[in-house]
Order: sequence, then structure tokens, then C-alpha cells
Amino acid sequence: MSGNGDRTITSPSEASLSEIEVLPNRPKYVCRLSAELIAKAREELQEKPEWRLRDVQALRDMVCKDYPNLGTCLDDAFLLRFLRARKFDYDRALQLLVNYHCCRRSWPEVFTNLKPSAIKPVLESGFVTVLPHLDSEGRHVVCIRPDRWTPNNYPITENIRAIYLTLEKLVQSEETQVNGIVILADYKGVSLSKASHFGPFIAKKVIGILQDGFPIRIKAVNIINEPRIFKGIFAIIKPFLKEKIANRFFLHGSDLNSLHRKLLPRILPEEYGGTAGKLDISVWNERLLASEEDFLYDFSQLAPSSDSSPRDPLMSGEMDEKQCDDSLRSLKTQLYYCY
Repeated sequence: MSGNGDRTITSPSEASLSEIEVLPNRPKYVCRLSAELIAKAREELQEKPEWRLRDVQALRDMVCKDYPNLGTCLDDAFLLRFLRARKFDYDRALQLLVNYHCCRRSWPEVFTNLKPSAIKPVLESGFVTVLPHLDSEGRHVVCIRPDRWTPNNYPITENIRAIYLTLEKLVQSEETQVNGIVILADYKGVSLSKASHFGPFIAKKVIGILQDGFPIRIKAVNIINEPRIFKGIFAIIKPFLKEKIANRFFLHGSDLNSLHRKLLPRILPEEYGGTAGKLDISVWNERLLASEEDFLYDFSQLAPSSDSSPRDPLMSGEMDEKQCDDSLRSLKTQLYYCY
């Protein structure tokens, strides 16, 4: 159900919305978007500034009525992330919020003790970082380099924790909520043994989070230096991808000119034929590690699951044991063939 008119709610103006009751200690939302981004949000996300807080209140009311035990944060700014991610469709935003919590509660290996200091070895390895310059559409570029991961040092779930915290940090920005992000994944040097860690079980959970369980807009995924083995990896991922997301994957191989048609050289490091200097992971690492207290506060607003909390089997990532074994055998066959 759309948030821009389908529900009859009074107080259509920003002035009258200021009179809506605010619970104690709940920070009042203040828009920090530029005039240009306000216009973009109106056009692309159906966000009307004069109805913004009305829409947030409508989502809050739905949560309290339909999911009283969800244990979610109900701050304006937090709920607004989900409305923007689903173009102010109340019902879809509510489902995204429920999925967000189901994902977090169904994968304790990833979400227990989730804080920047806990994934410091991953950050120091350079597995994931954010480039210092925005692309031509004002989007952050998340750079993932699987070759920087040594499986003997820590399990693959630590990499997923690092990516998740990176996205949590980025989505705090209203600009990112409107513009979305771009992913640049460099698969140079990814071996068969390393690829085998990314099986169907992991793939289903990760894709479930990125597509249906996190309030961020992934506008493009640029794959570079992918070896032949990547055909096997992508064969695992593709069945879980929605068509819209699958169409946003671009495979460039070693063709930097192809990459530069998607990401301009001026924002790329020298390693990818760019003019922005050497790839430096220290700035992003320091920024993320400095956010420790913010994360501790934000995540403290998300209550642990109760027996009556919703549990979406799709988001839980549970797979029948036999199905998982069969998928894994199929995966190994594909990987060996591609290798």
C-alpha cells in the first residue's frame, strides 16, 4: 500500500506534523538533504517533504499494531531508511523492517558481538573498504577484494560481518539512503579452495540480507578480474537474485576500459587504472572503528528476539540438510568444471 495518499492521515503539512506526540528521548528528525537531493527523492522515491513525518508515523503505527514484540528502534530517522528503500510503500517498508530483524536473529555467527573492533583483522586485511570519492551519481563505492582473505586466519562469516557493518555505517547518511551505493568486487587471485567456502547456504543468507533484509539501494555491482571459476560462483548466486538485481551485475574481466564506462577513472585508485592515487584502506578503517560507540547505541535499540517475534523462514536461511548436501555437490562439480 503506497504511503502517498492511500491511507487517510491528517496533518499533511510539516508545521502541523511538529505537533505529533514524540516519545521521551526519541530524537526529532531534521532533514539534512540538499535541495537537489530532496527533488531527487521526490522523483525517484516518491518522498514528499510535506508528508514525510506523516509517513514515518504511519509506519510506526503499523509496527506497533502488527508487530508489538518486534523490538525495533522506532526513531524517525531509523524508520525513514526503510521507507526510502521501498519508495514510501508502507507495506513493503514494514516487510523490509521485519526481514531486517529476522536476518539478524537467524544468523548468530554474524550478528553476535557485532561491532567494528570485533572485525578489526578483516579491516586490516583490506578485504572490504570504501573508496574516498563518490561516483558521478553521488554514490559511495564499496570495494571488496576476496584475495585479501586467508581462510586459515578466520571464517568467511567474519568477512560478512565486515561488509554488514560497512553498509550500516553508510546507510546512516541520508545522501546514501537516496543515492544508493555501488559495489566494486575484485576477484583477482580467487582460487578453487577459497571459492568453495561460499556455498549455497552462505549464498542464500547473504543475498537474502542484501535484497530483502537491509534498507540500502544497491545500484550496480561491478566485477573485475574474475577468473573462469567465477562462472561457478555466479551460478550459485544467480538463482537467489531478483531479475532487477541480476541485471545490475556487470562483468568486466581485465578490461579496465569497460570498468571506466561505469566508474570514472578520477574516482578510482591506480590499481584499477584510476587517477585517485594508491588504494588507501586506512581512512575508511579509522572512520568505521571510530564509530564503535555509535554502533553500541544503535544496536542497543534492537531488542533480542522473543518467542512471539515474527520469524520468516525465507529470511532465516534454513535449508533442508539433504537439499544443502545436494547443492554443495552440484557446486563442487561446477567449480571444478570452471577451474
